[in-house]
Amino acid sequence: MFDIGLQELVVIFVIALIVFGPKNLPQLGRALGRAMREFRRASDEFRSTIESNLQINETDPLPASPLHPTPAEPATAGGTGEGGAPPDAAFDPHGVESADTDAVAPVGEPYLAQRGAKLFHTRDCGWVKRIAEAERVYFKRVADARDQGLAGCPVCEPWEPS
Repeated sequence: MFDIGLQELVVIFVIALIVFGPKNLPQLGRALGRAMREFRRASDEFRSTIESNLQINETDPLPASPLHPTPAEPATAGGTGEGGAPPDAAFDPHGVESADTDAVAPVGEPYLAQRGAKLFHTRDCGWVKRIAEAERVYFKRVADARDQGLAGCPVCEPWEPS
């Protein structure tokens, strides 16, 4: 864990024996063990909270296939636009399908959160598409979300002009 060799461990043990004495050394070991156990418990709880709020361990849902396939349009130059660059529709810097998100979210409420979560997002955030419609809670202002005890998403960093 700390890359301490046997010689360093013996030196540390001898110094601890001299400083604390043979009577207090077992108590010091127990206190150190409790502190390490509490630190591990706190770090595991923090990690699980972050993973559950950001839904890191969940797999992306598979896209639904259309019931009636539409005929494919002819592609020009291997699916690229003029100059060999991909068309604008293929590039989305936030990784969201804006047509889906705009159709689902109410126009007047730009912020939302998942029920029971600790973070809130802008409706343009990439994490919004992972929240089911039934699980969404909408907010009109950042202050409303913060009043509910929610923190801003570190990805989209929701804010409103003052």
